[in-house]
Amino acid sequence: MVDVIAHRGPDDSGIFHSGLGLLDRGFVAAGEAWPEDAANSYSGAILGHRRLSIIDLTGGRQPLSNEDGSVWIAFNGEIYNYRELRPDLQSRGHRFATDSDTEVVVHLYEEYGERCLDKLRGMFAFAIWDARRQRLFVARDRLGQKPLFYRQHGNRFDFGSELKSLLQLEDASREVCPQAVDLYLTYQYVPHPTSILKGYHRLPPAHFAVFDESGLRVERFWRPPYEPGISPQVGLDPDSPLAEPTVETSSWDLSRWQSELREALTEAVRLRMRSDVPLGAFLSGGVDSTIIAGLMQQLSDRPVHTFSIGFPIAKFDERSFAREASKMLGTEHHEQVVEPSALSILPKLVWHYDEPFSDSSAIPTMYLSEMTRQFVTVALSGDGGDELFAGYDRYKAVRVAAMIDRLPRPLKAILTADFWQKLPARVEQKSFRRRVKRLLAALGQPSQRRYLRWISIFDQYRRAELLSDDVRATLGDFDSASFIEEAYTECPSRDFVTRTTAADVLTYLPCDILTKVDIASMAFGLEARSPFLDHRVVEIAARMPIQHKLRRKQGKQILIDTFSDLLPASIQTRPKMGFGVPLDHWFRAELKPLLHDVLLDSKSLDRGWFKPQAVRQLVEEHGSGNWDHSYRLWNLLVFELWHRTCIDGDASGPISL
Repeated sequence: MVDVIAHRGPDDSGIFHSGLGLLDRGFVAAGEAWPEDAANSYSGAILGHRRLSIIDLTGGRQPLSNEDGSVWIAFNGEIYNYRELRPDLQSRGHRFATDSDTEVVVHLYEEYGERCLDKLRGMFAFAIWDARRQRLFVARDRLGQKPLFYRQHGNRFDFGSELKSLLQLEDASREVCPQAVDLYLTYQYVPHPTSILKGYHRLPPAHFAVFDESGLRVERFWRPPYEPGISPQVGLDPDSPLAEPTVETSSWDLSRWQSELREALTEAVRLRMRSDVPLGAFLSGGVDSTIIAGLMQQLSDRPVHTFSIGFPIAKFDERSFAREASKMLGTEHHEQVVEPSALSILPKLVWHYDEPFSDSSAIPTMYLSEMTRQFVTVALSGDGGDELFAGYDRYKAVRVAAMIDRLPRPLKAILTADFWQKLPARVEQKSFRRRVKRLLAALGQPSQRRYLRWISIFDQYRRAELLSDDVRATLGDFDSASFIEEAYTECPSRDFVTRTTAADVLTYLPCDILTKVDIASMAFGLEARSPFLDHRVVEIAARMPIQHKLRRKQGKQILIDTFSDLLPASIQTRPKMGFGVPLDHWFRAELKPLLHDVLLDSKSLDRGWFKPQAVRQLVEEHGSGNWDHSYRLWNLLVFELWHRTCIDGDASGPISL
């Protein structure tokens, strides 16, 4: 289980067995004193860890314990405020054996129990074995930057950073969950707490779980405070010494929001620059990454290393903006071009992601991570800026649709008429006319369903055409929309654009963006840190009125105004590009043979998930140039290759194409 995720921690490894203590890796390999069927017969805990050394390089080896060995931890991530937490713990009598952030978590747990999570600023997934209470305590950070999969199997609780670890157990089941497949076709990822395999789960962001003799208990400990008057600290007594003071923002003017944001984000960057190894920044040339790189440069006494990636197709290439930003900020910049042959990485990509995951920007993210790791071990990124500050173009469409919803019924009927759908539009997925047609086509639906239709890979109608009759019968009345609709309930009183950004923060951000970055970066032993996801920055953004974010027909306006000193003029006004790849071109040219060989192969068509004719039609329509099905075809291609890797194969490594 530890060896299969060696890429996450190439520097060291360790295993703790509560009956045998901390085991040296060579000792374990020799098999001495290791109980037969240890994973099934032992009453206690076994913790395994792979280490990527960032803080306290010589100490901090894991699993790590408190002074008397009664509390042990296996920790993944970084606690950025560990230096600030340490003095108080020492004053309370805790003795430290290392300078690591991990040991701070151990003593915080001793002092505060489950509520230790309220003290932490960082990204984390960890497991703590409490020998005195004979219980396991696992937790995941507020935004879901670090993953944690688990399976409760009888009286045993298996867990790991990646699903492939759990699949190494001899009794690991591998039955694909039909509901998870439906979710994947909808969102391009399998959302928490579901897993692609029956019986497996992922711990949701901002949740902890306790497993002991009474069973499994899962609870939430934090929420982004989008709803006025709701504390972000879920389940914490307001009079507790751990409680943070309530923030009243109703009287804040724009300048106050800007000053609070500048201070909080600068502090978040400063904390994330703590490292005992070289660090740099991803720099796409967009607003978010440029701000982060600029703040880093202001806080550094030497040029910051920055990294970007591009494509030979101009509309997908942002390198010129990244160069301009680097020149203005004074960073030491590195860049690389990805050619279509880069998809030779596809088997490795599918294996690393464990589950079907079809955000195609994982391709450049993996190459960006590989290049960055050649120079640094830690990279800061601008992830989270779009969701927190209304940066996506789709939020403008949400606002327009909300305005149309208020029009008189006769006028709205004209806009939703079938006539508009018959007008010609360019094949490209993101062409202006195609976007307008998609907007008008969904106007007749309820607002939440309308948004889901816009962001779906296969909407409910296309899924009905694609899924086989047997699968549809198995699904029954299951509704994949419930995942995002539940997220909308987090802030019922806010405007619909704010509610939509909140839903994305709770769904798309952790399940897609952060999963993509964590897996791609850790595949090369690179740690990615996201200052925008500091929970204090998130709480400011959650409380902020939408008019400060989406103004003058442009999203992220408050970021542009607040950090204009760090942004070249061209970047302040440039349209959102995104980190896309030219799949539509590739599938009609260089990658057409791969697409046909995999999707139209009898092995794929005979699995029983999809109607063969529906798959053939998608391939033929895209190849003809009359339709752009590139995202749907990529979705199906990744699913089939995942199936060959993890169901047909043993998930121990990438397959050969």
